[in-house]
Amino acid sequence: MPRKPKELSPLELRRLTDPGLHAVGGVTGLYLNVSDTGARSWILRATIGSKRREMGLGPFPDVGLAEARHLAREAKAVIARGGDPIEERREAMLTLRASQHRGKPFGDVVEEFFYAKKRPELGSDKHARNWLSSVRQHALPSLKLKPTAEIDARDILNVLEPIWLGKTPTAKRLRQRLEEVFEWAKAHGHYDGENPARWAGHLKEMLPKPDRVSKVVSHPAVGLTDLPRWFERVKSIEGMGARALQLVALTAARSGEVRGADWTEIDLKRRLWTISSERMKAAREHRVPLANAACAVLEATPRFLGSDLLFTAHRGGALSDATISKAMKRAHALDLELGGKGFLDHRSGRPAVPHGLRSSFRDWAAEMTDYPAEMAELALAHQVGNEVERAYRRTDLLEKRRQMMEDWALFLISSN
Repeated sequence: MPRKPKELSPLELRRLTDPGLHAVGGVTGLYLNVSDTGARSWILRATIGSKRREMGLGPFPDVGLAEARHLAREAKAVIARGGDPIEERREAMLTLRASQHRGKPFGDVVEEFFYAKKRPELGSDKHARNWLSSVRQHALPSLKLKPTAEIDARDILNVLEPIWLGKTPTAKRLRQRLEEVFEWAKAHGHYDGENPARWAGHLKEMLPKPDRVSKVVSHPAVGLTDLPRWFERVKSIEGMGARALQLVALTAARSGEVRGADWTEIDLKRRLWTISSERMKAAREHRVPLANAACAVLEATPRFLGSDLLFTAHRGGALSDATISKAMKRAHALDLELGGKGFLDHRSGRPAVPHGLRSSFRDWAAEMTDYPAEMAELALAHQVGNEVERAYRRTDLLEKRRQMMEDWALFLISSN
């Protein structure tokens, strides 16, 4: 029989400095491993099944001699019962880690999802801010610190119900965003089970249908017969806001696209304005053919030293949305002063707003021209056709749209 090693005392143990395995006695197979660097740790050598294995029991002196012998005896007891202490410890660690993973607060999961997956998909900083702010504003006040794995449909309903009837479009977008977060959380082990924010067969049965409780309210638009008179009033107003408003009308662009435009996007020689995908709502580059009247507005616009913006605010930087809206209101007031009726939307009776000019352009194209609807939609930077049709379309009909925008400009500047 092999000689039983002497049981070392704690003092003798501390004197072991030579690299290698040192039997410490007390439990067969228990060794103190001294590395070349002087670091020391506990090793238990044992036969598990038919294989000779080594099991680490921790570093010395964090794990003392008495504790190491105790851990070695427990491990050997597991082996004697036919178990594998190494595998049991690994499974226990995985279970603990999984439990901690599922216990991650929902606020942390939202942030991880946004910056790892969603932010790269969103084109502009504005869209990114809007996405994250809606979740932070409506969902995180009650769910930020709650473990993600413990969130259920009732929690989601508590978030959505207060705004479902009064702010239905916002609530609808928020639900979709929460559904995305939970799908990502499931894929990364933060959540088990069905998505608590899903609509079909779930929240659909608990909340009123969005299209039944929320009617789409169009932006008030200038009527077709009023457009030439309106444009004449805007041209008579001084200031950058009015100049920018003229370009909004002549290009059928969103006011934000005009306010953020700079001279690097403009090619007056080719009469072309190219807006990058980062600045577009649909995250796709958009080319705008510039009518002669639009070019004239740009050519008459002064450039400011140190700024590439087309339209610069009085104190520098981009114009505010309020500045363009103010020019719109001034045109309305000026028309009233001159004996006109102002510029009210024919359906709602409300004063027209800058964004409503896109509706005015669309009505003009549909009612007063023979241009295909597809061309008008492309001019508005709307998606046209289904996904397959868009995949096969190789042109944005730029040259054909050029004549349409010229006709639109001529309509705007025509006399009453």
